[in-house]
Amino acid sequence: MKKKFYHYVIAAVLSAGMVVSMTACGGQKSPVELNTGGLQEVNLEELQFPLAEKATLTGMTSFPANTESNPNNRTIFKRLQEKTNVEIQWTAIQSDQWGDKITLSMANLNTLTDFIFSAGFGDNDLLRYAEQGVIIPLEEYIEAYMPNLNAVFEKYPEYKKMCTDTNGHIWALPWIEQLGSEKTAIQTIGDMSFINKKWLDFLGLDVPETVEEFEQVLIAFRDHASELQAEFQIDGSIIPMSFIINDGDQDPAILINGFGEGYGDADRGRHIAVTDDKKVICSATQQGFKDGIAWLHSLYEQNLIDLEAFTQEWSTYVAKGKSGRYGVCFSWDVANIDNLTDWVPLPALTADVRNITPQNGSFTSGFDRGRCVVTAVAKNPALVCAWLDQMYDPFQSPQNNWGTYGEDDEFDIFELGTNANGEEMLKHAPLGDASPVEVREAESVGGPLAILDEYYGVYVTCPDDAQYRLDWIKEYYTPDMNTKYVFPNVFMSQEDTEELSNLQADITKTINAKKADWIMNGFTDADWDEYIKSLDAYGLQDMLAIFQKYLDAYYQ
Repeated sequence: MKKKFYHYVIAAVLSAGMVVSMTACGGQKSPVELNTGGLQEVNLEELQFPLAEKATLTGMTSFPANTESNPNNRTIFKRLQEKTNVEIQWTAIQSDQWGDKITLSMANLNTLTDFIFSAGFGDNDLLRYAEQGVIIPLEEYIEAYMPNLNAVFEKYPEYKKMCTDTNGHIWALPWIEQLGSEKTAIQTIGDMSFINKKWLDFLGLDVPETVEEFEQVLIAFRDHASELQAEFQIDGSIIPMSFIINDGDQDPAILINGFGEGYGDADRGRHIAVTDDKKVICSATQQGFKDGIAWLHSLYEQNLIDLEAFTQEWSTYVAKGKSGRYGVCFSWDVANIDNLTDWVPLPALTADVRNITPQNGSFTSGFDRGRCVVTAVAKNPALVCAWLDQMYDPFQSPQNNWGTYGEDDEFDIFELGTNANGEEMLKHAPLGDASPVEVREAESVGGPLAILDEYYGVYVTCPDDAQYRLDWIKEYYTPDMNTKYVFPNVFMSQEDTEELSNLQADITKTINAKKADWIMNGFTDADWDEYIKSLDAYGLQDMLAIFQKYLDAYYQ
């Protein structure tokens, strides 16, 4: 089966090669030479770094806006070139343009690079590009030329399983970040809610624990706006609560977890949850979701919600937060929005029940299956894989993920120190008032990597902001995580992946649109009934059946 499938891919690659041998600028262009064979066998001595002779590879990556656009100007890549004697000729795309441009790049083999460093491909992308022959399978290359990644797979075989498709192929190199595990993992909660403790103390209020108490706190923020402005010298209007609707960690969905049976809507991409009897349900069709959205609408009607919460972008959201205007906000880390001193996490709010639903896939920590791919245009895939394996070195991965040391600017993520054994260790430098996100974006390079829990204290210290977030989760949220299961990270077949993609296009769009509309404008029982009918018409039950099939297989 494996050989048959691989020959099919080869045929697709050859067809693609014929298609792209087109004219450019009026001249005839030769066909792109593609990697259409099996494992490229190379003497391991030829892959010992630094190479005896300089080699050049091509790669494609993204970079955040307002940061260094040339990857080779980043300290991390400068050091890697010196360490390996491999120069990478990069094609760099700004992150906010990545989605559209990478799709075009993958369709043009004449400009495609040897590897895509920060691909971020979903399962459907990986399987589609595999079928088209644009990317190559990596399982044999990993075994032969990637000892660092192999070591991770041997220690944690679940990650290898999560990378492998139903035909036994690994099409991409993963990003793995362990910070805690199971219900204490840092990924269990994304859209953490925070409340302004400085304002609470000034007004003589306690941190609320029920939805009724929470509403009264927001009302107090609204009604005492002028006093808050005067006391804390706030320039601009007081905003009791702000968020960015349907925007990952900035969404307020965590507030509605206590309504109904307490499922909330933790998976804002797929809107699914798993019951304690291992049944996959749509969280956005439950009674708790309906009641929670109706309650949020009541807050909106009372002028307790930022009017821009449904349209604002990240920069606007942060700017208002840094001006000290929020009473409640949502993010991965409140330091990205305001500061740590004046804020505390808002615990689970009791409505009908008290519960926090962990995010799906979070029990195996941070994982991105499609982080990096090797393309069929790579003339030396063995060297490409050997170079990419350097990213999985335990000393290298933390730098790629967070930043480095010895920069020429004002700030370093790390200081170079030693561990208890006197060996080199990366020690996190104090963040001060700097935004963790902005500092890391300026230094880190992302891409494929693995940071394991056992690395902390040996190769790297745990980041301060990760540690206090782990402490928050353990103190404020883990005790209320009554849900037994989350939907695991599974690699579905191409057929199921494509069907899900088609089904979710309309289902997710409908859920997100109604959620925003109903919080602002309210809704009736008739509106709700019509909403349920439309989701069923879009194939909601078919979508749930696919998820259920893989959940059942996972637990067999």
